[in-house]
Amino acid sequence: MKIIIAGAGAVGTHLARMLSKENLDIVLIDPSEERLSKLDNELDIMVLVQEPTSISALKQAGIESADLFIAVTPQESENLTCCMLAKQLGARQTVARIDNYEYLEQENAHLFTQAGISSLVYPEKLAGQEIAASATYSWVRQWWDFDGNLVLISVKMHKRSPVVNKDGSVEPNLLLGRTLRDIGQDGHHFHVVAIKRHGETIIPYGEEKILPQDLVFFMAQRSEVNIIRHLCGKDNYPQVKHIMILGGSKLAVRADWAIPDNISLKIIEPDIARCEELGCLTKERTLIINGEGFDVDLLRDEGFEHLEAFVALTPNDETNILACVAARRSGVRKTIAQVENLAYLDMAEALDVGTVINKKMVAASHIYRMLLKADVDNVKMLTVADADVAEFVVKEGSRAAKSTIKDIGIPREVNIGGMIRNGKGMLVSGQTQLQAGDKVVVFCAGNMLHHIEKYFK
Repeated sequence: MKIIIAGAGAVGTHLARMLSKENLDIVLIDPSEERLSKLDNELDIMVLVQEPTSISALKQAGIESADLFIAVTPQESENLTCCMLAKQLGARQTVARIDNYEYLEQENAHLFTQAGISSLVYPEKLAGQEIAASATYSWVRQWWDFDGNLVLISVKMHKRSPVVNKDGSVEPNLLLGRTLRDIGQDGHHFHVVAIKRHGETIIPYGEEKILPQDLVFFMAQRSEVNIIRHLCGKDNYPQVKHIMILGGSKLAVRADWAIPDNISLKIIEPDIARCEELGCLTKERTLIINGEGFDVDLLRDEGFEHLEAFVALTPNDETNILACVAARRSGVRKTIAQVENLAYLDMAEALDVGTVINKKMVAASHIYRMLLKADVDNVKMLTVADADVAEFVVKEGSRAAKSTIKDIGIPREVNIGGMIRNGKGMLVSGQTQLQAGDKVVVFCAGNMLHHIEKYFK
């Protein structure tokens, strides 16, 4: 497969690094020789120091044989232009990064299809949706909804989180120290699809135990979520009613629009001119505050100690991480930090920053779906685990539809957590027989998506 990437910025560089590991033919185009020289020495890819809107540069890159052209330069207009050129010159599919929310509206979709643009990706919108999903629940690290009332959530296991029963009696966390086989015999309707422990992502089997400090990924129907909450000893975590966002970026605006209206929201922004802009861009319920995020008196005046969730979205990763650490030490249960430097992800987790958002990985997840030949509705690359989650559609006559799950021969690094059949979400077991049209939620440790798509196409 041949892939051409226009733009060696943060997203383009991340894509090039990720895709170069998959033995694909990658060409990276950018006018900056400085940005490309390091990647040329580091990765097994072809680089072109050219403007991506140059027709001669596109031809030199081999655009006529490109399976996918990805435009992720900082300029929206440039991305749209070079995608249109790429399609006319022979590229099979094109993806453009955009900054205009209006372009994503359903009534405008045909305009871009007719122009030869296969897909639009707006990282801030996608990341804003992830922030809203995670911020709404103070006791989970991440939350993903799938069609048919099926959810995937991650929960940090703390030994100090006992379970308080309705009669007032107290017992230890009901999952810690027990094998998954024993937990399954309790009759609960959820699956533990993965565990992250000491930096390693584990696809667990029956004899695996849940230990303190594990980050556990559960697949369940939405009706079972409160049971998971109770078993994890999280009943005392408050309902989120008040959220504060540090930094008035584009991502903050998109998060504001995605967070439910019944939640009170404050945004702290140091630039007065940007505060005035935010007043026009955010919802009416949102209070814009001009000030510094580390102004303790300001935070106290704004009810910092009464927050259920704190979100740090400044341009500085270190500021975001430290602000979340300070918030947790002040008693805020839920913290979310934007961390764009991948080298800082492990540090953020070690400092117990609740949820980490990385726009590069959010955009890459959206784009990666187009590389798979099987029918895939959704792909998520997890920021805190070396794992991917994909929603495959089972094809008629595919290997997945010919036998039960335990007999189709999926690798040990893969776990099928649930499926959606006729619009209804349900869990699966080794005895489940998949059918054509089923949407199957697959959890993969490591770089396994390309290896398992053959089961579904």
